[in-house]
Amino acid sequence: MKLPLDCDVAIIGGGIIGLSIAMSLQQTGKSVIVIDRDDKLINASRNNAGAFAFADILPLATPQIIKAAPKWLLDPAGPLYIHPAYVFSIFPWMFRFWRASLNDKFEQLLQAQASLMALSRDALERQVIELKAESLLHRKGQLRIYQHKKNFDRSAIFWKACSQHNVRYTLLNSAAEIAEIQPGLNSTYEHAGFTPDWINVTDPNSWLQHIQDLFIVRSGKWVDKKVDRIIPSQNDVSIKMEEHTVNASFCVVAAGAWSSRLASDLGDKIPLDTERGYNVTLPNSDFDLKTHLTFAEHGFVVSTINKAIRVGGAVEFAGLRRPPNFNRASALLKKAENFMPGLLNGNGYDKWMGFRPSLPDSLPVIDYSTLSKRVLYAFGHGHLGLTQAAGTAELVRDLIIGQNPAINISAFSAKRF
Repeated sequence: MKLPLDCDVAIIGGGIIGLSIAMSLQQTGKSVIVIDRDDKLINASRNNAGAFAFADILPLATPQIIKAAPKWLLDPAGPLYIHPAYVFSIFPWMFRFWRASLNDKFEQLLQAQASLMALSRDALERQVIELKAESLLHRKGQLRIYQHKKNFDRSAIFWKACSQHNVRYTLLNSAAEIAEIQPGLNSTYEHAGFTPDWINVTDPNSWLQHIQDLFIVRSGKWVDKKVDRIIPSQNDVSIKMEEHTVNASFCVVAAGAWSSRLASDLGDKIPLDTERGYNVTLPNSDFDLKTHLTFAEHGFVVSTINKAIRVGGAVEFAGLRRPPNFNRASALLKKAENFMPGLLNGNGYDKWMGFRPSLPDSLPVIDYSTLSKRVLYAFGHGHLGLTQAAGTAELVRDLIIGQNPAINISAFSAKRF
């Protein structure tokens, strides 16, 4: 006997990707259940730097990154670290990362990334109107600053990509010009680019909670459980949990760094790993932060979260199970204090570590599973989950309702690996 469906769509993952998809589907009249353990302590959607980084259209795997990586690995406080016990585990991922930086791949990846960014930028504005959430945004731009002219000159590839894909910017070539936008920085910074259309949320936790609350108000359901198995059939999907099953017409896997196990069980071996990211939040800093700061050479950013300042970034490959190494967070803060005199002023701060779900070519998977078109994937956005959530939501919505997606999604195929 066929069991009645619990909902039209079950979404595994209640982070920014999963909830954005849920809201987009609710707008089409679909009934939706979100399944997630909702661990607010590790949820990267709730504790990130809060940036809609639409200017960051370059894939991470650039020739410049490949050249700089060995030097970074030798620096214990550098922007990239691989735990010694994880070297062999991450090697296949790193090989694919290197392959993605080569010229025959890089331009294709750039075009795909730029296409998703353009869609996401427009989709965010639609989402803000739908959510009535303009009050949760800062529209104060971003200052991407460089300490050394040689590194600024090497960033020409970034600014060229911005020019090609309609990202507005102004280049600055003196400490005085930089100080007009952000006073108080170390005077050794004499080169920068300002992207005026950059947007931040006032607090990523508040943004996500606003979406979650609206989802519930609009009759969405939340199941606080861990998913064990996904079992698709010809007409529906069963999502198995301990002592509980949800039956739906469609299932979306948007479980961030934990998505690869579920995809693997469905026959899709996707090389998803986690970039462990750290941040430090200073609730009582006296530094007057005027705009989002990106310290491009050092791999970290500084943003305003409510009335606090958050310093975040760095990449650590160490898997999902090892405990946090908060020395990484302390190193970020030490650098930030040097570049932003008066940042700390003896005040306390909070440290945090989260998991960015990352694929070696910098693009997410947005596609059907190989086994069944009743199951869709939406994961692997790396450090761009918040940025690309609204665009991803519209693409997944279109696939489920049988509408042609707004952009070509072949580059986001689950089969590309």
